[in-house]
Amino acid sequence: MKSYDELFTLRGSTYDQAMTAFPDARRAEFDQLFRNCKPDAGSRVGDIPAGGGYLKSYLSSGCEWVGHEPCASFTNHGAVEVGQPGHPLLPVPWPDAHVDIVCSLAGVHHLEDKRPLFAEIHRVTRPGGRFVLSDVEHGSAVSAFLDGFVGEWNSTGHEGLYLGENTLAELEGAGWEVEHAATSNFHWQFAERPDMAAFCSRLFDITRASADQIDNAIEDMLGTTRLPDGGTAMNWSLFTITCVKR
Repeated sequence: MKSYDELFTLRGSTYDQAMTAFPDARRAEFDQLFRNCKPDAGSRVGDIPAGGGYLKSYLSSGCEWVGHEPCASFTNHGAVEVGQPGHPLLPVPWPDAHVDIVCSLAGVHHLEDKRPLFAEIHRVTRPGGRFVLSDVEHGSAVSAFLDGFVGEWNSTGHEGLYLGENTLAELEGAGWEVEHAATSNFHWQFAERPDMAAFCSRLFDITRASADQIDNAIEDMLGTTRLPDGGTAMNWSLFTITCVKR
């Protein structure tokens, strides 16, 4: 299994191209994350791993965003400063109790052992602060799509280590108090149907399948809905866990 750093050194640029070309496609995904972390004005919000800093534009006014992303390939466009690209994921290059909230969205399923990251996030969060982890759930339709179709047809393969009941125990072992954990169902939305395959092709670097093959796999494995305005909503889900540092 390739590490997070190895994977996104290879395909971080195409992922970023997808997010730049379709910046609102995953709005509902970011919205569900912030409904769980509820940052107040003046909160310092950490983003680990931060990718290209996409969460920043969804933060409420008055919040301070700080990101840590080890792969410079995400940030070649130069649109946002993400900490120290090239610095390893661990240790997190922040002092103790540096942030009020940490968000981690759809990145940790590439980590074989998540416990050191959970412990580092605990260290850099102030007492009373929150950690919201939202990632693919073990046994879900999304995990089957990623490890099946995406893994077969993209440039790097895909073998995820997904969230489940064991994740709750790992978080508690790192000092977190788990407040809430549930599957969050939502949609990725596109103005036109062909945009869906174009987005996924770049996001996952699906280099060996046609747009029609991508579209068909999404329909068969995840499902879609036609929106009243003619757009397309693609089913997606994550397991979202909210923790507090006592």
